Amino acid sequence: MKLEMRPDMRLEQKMKLAPRMIQSMEILQLPILALQERIEQELNSNPVLELEEPSTPEQAPPAEQEPTDDIAERDLVVTTDANKGEDFQRIENLDDDYRDYMTQAAPFRRRYDTDEPDQKLEAIKNTAAPPQSLHEHLAEQWRLVDAEEAVKKAGSTIIDYIDDRGYLTVRLEQLHIKDHAAFTLDDLKKALPLVQRLEPAGVGARDLKECLLIQMAQSTDDMGFESRLISAHMDELLQNRLPDIAKKMNCDIEMVNQAIERIAKLDTSPGLQIGRNMNHPVTADVIVEPAGESDDYVVRLADSSLPGLRVNNYYAKMAKDNATTQKTKKFLQNNIRSAQWIIDAIEQRKNTLLKVTRSVVKHQREFFDKGQLYLRPLPMAKVADDVGVHLATVSRAVAGKYIQCSRGILPLRKFFSGGTEADNGEQRSWEAIRGELQRIIDAEDKAKPFSDDQIREKLAEAGIKNLARRTVAKYRKLMSIPAARFRKKY
Repeated sequence: MKLEMRPDMRLEQKMKLAPRMIQSMEILQLPILALQERIEQELNSNPVLELEEPSTPEQAPPAEQEPTDDIAERDLVVTTDANKGEDFQRIENLDDDYRDYMTQAAPFRRRYDTDEPDQKLEAIKNTAAPPQSLHEHLAEQWRLVDAEEAVKKAGSTIIDYIDDRGYLTVRLEQLHIKDHAAFTLDDLKKALPLVQRLEPAGVGARDLKECLLIQMAQSTDDMGFESRLISAHMDELLQNRLPDIAKKMNCDIEMVNQAIERIAKLDTSPGLQIGRNMNHPVTADVIVEPAGESDDYVVRLADSSLPGLRVNNYYAKMAKDNATTQKTKKFLQNNIRSAQWIIDAIEQRKNTLLKVTRSVVKHQREFFDKGQLYLRPLPMAKVADDVGVHLATVSRAVAGKYIQCSRGILPLRKFFSGGTEADNGEQRSWEAIRGELQRIIDAEDKAKPFSDDQIREKLAEAGIKNLARRTVAKYRKLMSIPAARFRKKY
């Protein structure tokens, strides 16, 4: 077989996304907080893009004055006669006149008065300091512990292996093998009780049982009964076998229940009290509210925090000026085009998000009127046909977006789900079915909680008869609802 290279021409069609379309899809997918950050990046990188000044009443133009014999307009001639101080004064004022001219001719930039506080400086001052990590918090306390040098080193090593929840994740024998020269296994065993006395109470425990016992030992209340309950009957307690525990401890079930209530106040993850990760803020992109006296709803964007953008007039004129060099003109034209693209993309995002939300409100009207139990199945394809856009556009429009209404701040994607049909032909979404399941469990007798089969029968009485028992069990687990045996209260 002979291999050779030769030119070959063929005609074919390919679909390629233009940069403007790619940018438009990216802007559409951004939630409002990410969009604010993107706008800030564009303002810093594109010199022709600027913030739009808020509308204020225009000041009346100054009245035209009669031309006067201005000293600055006369020809500059420095004479040698005795009266030459006036000409030198004009030379001295040229620098000030030039600065005024450059200030007027320079491109528009927001100017702040000296009395106005610096917004960036104020933001830095109001930014919270990074929280202290659990490791730093424990190490700071450990430095104050009075112990032998080898025990101090062993304790520092133990602290290094405490996870974010406050648990020691390795065995002491493993730590001894790692750094056997600095301390012994006995030093580790001496250091561990000292580490477990540090704050928050419960750190350094190797399992849940030890974590609870440490907190009980450091508690100011008398928790002797609770300590015996955890020490001897932890496994049975987790299985909710309260009658067996009461029989073995020679007490009544009410006493065991009271002990469980006190134990429930203890922290099973004490390390999270220190250096807890901050939750990201959730900001609504769309607001749905009743339209006054009518029964309709008004949909509006929550974009008051978004700054208005525009192309700088000075640079726009400069790009059209024939006196501008070709290199500068090309640079300005590229940046003007990029600025116009992002302005158009933000405007298109607003229009698309409004149309999609209005379609959602139209199809989910009963949810806004009555609540979650009346949420209907709504495929994205139905909204896409209603709005007149592609299915992928709807998916990008609702990604990461939140809606604010009388039911709270909810993810916009919550309104798009499948479902099933009830006996009366009414459509029920999976979210509505989960809400009905939660209502049934909340209303059950905790002394005789419903099994999954009984929950399925209750759902059938509510008109939802097509669910299998395993489907009920699946949704119960997704909602973090334990089985009937663990929900039973004695």
